[in-house]
Amino acid sequence: MRKITAMGLLLAAGLFSTPALAQQEPAKIDSSYGGGHYNMRLDFYRSMPNQKNEIVFLGNSITEVGEWQELLPGRPVVNRGISGDVVWGVLARLDEVVASKPAKIFLAIGVNDIKRGVPTAAIAGAYRRILQRIRKESPKTEVYVQSVLPVNEGMLAAIYKNITNARIHDLNTQLQALAKEFRYTYVNIHPALVDATGQLDRDLSTDGLHLKLVAYTKWVEQLKKAKAL
Repeated sequence: MRKITAMGLLLAAGLFSTPALAQQEPAKIDSSYGGGHYNMRLDFYRSMPNQKNEIVFLGNSITEVGEWQELLPGRPVVNRGISGDVVWGVLARLDEVVASKPAKIFLAIGVNDIKRGVPTAAIAGAYRRILQRIRKESPKTEVYVQSVLPVNEGMLAAIYKNITNARIHDLNTQLQALAKEFRYTYVNIHPALVDATGQLDRDLSTDGLHLKLVAYTKWVEQLKKAKAL
């Protein structure tokens, strides 16, 4: 009679993975967020009084750098950008954003997740949770899902090697579908910022990813063109 080892039983039952099978397991997704700058900005945002009919610009460093109050004078605009933020970081601090029951939220997030190598489907999955929270906790808020901005691949430093316009396009396609599903408005900002080849115009960027301040005037013009403002 053939002797069956404990290893054999585990393999037969599917309770043990061979090295070949283990290599097929999906890579872990980096959903971490926070840090000194994140916590400092969030503490500041939480200390600010809520305004009536707030217009919130929510996102990462690209949003944080924007002089939105000057670009839209006389309006109750608040900047809720945090440098380095990711979709999970926005989800974690969403309570502060929706506490005022804002009139509008302009959301731009996801490029730092691409930088980490997170699959676009996973980014979109977390993005869905953001939209679900807003819908549940501030149902009257108009949400504008802004496209993840283009990059100029020729200008990007090595640390941004995972960020390509192809991946950005893939994510934006999913974000557009989410906006349609939730009956929110998707706004494509690309036409205001790209050159003839579809790359981020190098005259509008500092490093191929981040924007010069003058680029924000074009961004706002695109929002107005879309009748979002």
